[in-house]
Amino acid sequence: MECSLCGSPAVVHQRSSGRHLCRDHLLGSVESRVRRTLREDGGLPPGSRLAVGLSGGKDSSSALHLLHSIYGRRPGVSLVAVTVDEGIESYRPRTLESARALAGRLGVEHRVVRYEDVYGVTMDRAVEGGESHPCGLCGPLRGGLLVRAAREMGATHLATGHNLDDEAQTILMNVLRGDAARLLRGRVDVEEGRLMPRVKPLRGVPEKEVALYALLRGLPVSWEECPYASGALRSEVRGFLNRFEVDHPGAKYAVVRGFERAGRGRGGPPLGGCVRCGEPSSGELCNACRALVGRGFARA
Repeated sequence: MECSLCGSPAVVHQRSSGRHLCRDHLLGSVESRVRRTLREDGGLPPGSRLAVGLSGGKDSSSALHLLHSIYGRRPGVSLVAVTVDEGIESYRPRTLESARALAGRLGVEHRVVRYEDVYGVTMDRAVEGGESHPCGLCGPLRGGLLVRAAREMGATHLATGHNLDDEAQTILMNVLRGDAARLLRGRVDVEEGRLMPRVKPLRGVPEKEVALYALLRGLPVSWEECPYASGALRSEVRGFLNRFEVDHPGAKYAVVRGFERAGRGRGGPPLGGCVRCGEPSSGELCNACRALVGRGFARA
């Protein structure tokens, strides 16, 4: 198949646009969408320090590479990378190697933070102890530790590698749980300085194109998946959205853009402080502490 723009061999078919793209036009398309997303979000002001959550997988590695290419030489903006080690021996050590390799290649300061050091528990031990919903425990702990580490490194903003598929899945998951308001929480708190602003440069790029971008750029990426993720609700929602996208190209874009339009200018309940750790929270306990206390790994 030929590229719709230049006639060179195509590497991908963009179902949403109907175009076939070659290597160079795919790379340019991804990079232009990332730049547009950053512009729509207002960019980073002078004096910003951007922490990038770096797992070593295709999404976070592509995000760090792209952000470094945009902000790496910009005066007044600095980049750091943070990797969270959950304590999954069959998975995390190899992804850590990829994360360290990319951070070293780009010359970006890199820090690894571990569940065991901060929470006193690893995911392997939690699962051995009977944890039946590992993602329900891991998600809040990972998110809380990422923010804490970013703050300790002096970051003013936190970037993650969530792609278009991730964003559409999260929106649908919260609708299915009857908690669509969760997605709106915190917008006012970011504006008023109670939450660290988030940057999601890949939220307009499908997962398939992010994977191709990482391959074509030759990034040192780990392609392994977490062994505890297969039974999660997200897996079911991912399958549904992928099937729906086949019959209705552009559906994932529509879900994300529709939510962004509906939620613009709105916020959720005001945040207080977690009574256990002091982190911002809409209840007495933040998500991380609620997960730890509810499973007996910590006391309230």
